[in-house]
Amino acid sequence: MSVSLSTVHVLVDDPDAALGFYRDILGLTVRDDVAHGGFRWITLVPANQPEIKIVLSQPHAGRSQEDGDAIAALLAKGELGSVFLRSDDLDGTFARIATAPGVEVLEEPANRFWGARDAAVRDPAGNLVRIEQA
Repeated sequence: MSVSLSTVHVLVDDPDAALGFYRDILGLTVRDDVAHGGFRWITLVPANQPEIKIVLSQPHAGRSQEDGDAIAALLAKGELGSVFLRSDDLDGTFARIATAPGVEVLEEPANRFWGARDAAVRDPAGNLVRIEQA
C-alpha cells in the first residue's frame, strides 16, 4: 500500500492577493482558476512537484453563512492554517517574500535547534507559511 499527498487547501479572504503571493512571489503555476456561485477556487502546483496541488478557496465557499463567518473570523486572527514549503534558495526566496504586499515577516532565515534552517511569514490572508532550506 502506498499513500501520498495530493492536495492541500488554503483558505484566503482575497483570492487576488493570495494569487499574487503564491504565483507571483513563490512561483507556483496556476493549473485551474474556477469561479462558481460568487466564489473562486484557484489550484496551483509547484514546478518540481506538479502532482501536489495547493487549492486557494474562500471561507464561505461551499459552507453555510454561519460556518463561513466562523472560519473567516479565525482566518482574520491568523489562527487557521499553515503551509510548510521548501526552497533550494531560502535566502533568495525570503528576500522576495519579505517585501511582498500584505506579507508579515515573523522570523527571518535562521538555523533552528531541531536542525532545519527556515523562515516564517504570514501570507496576505494571515496563514502561517514556513519555508525551509532544501
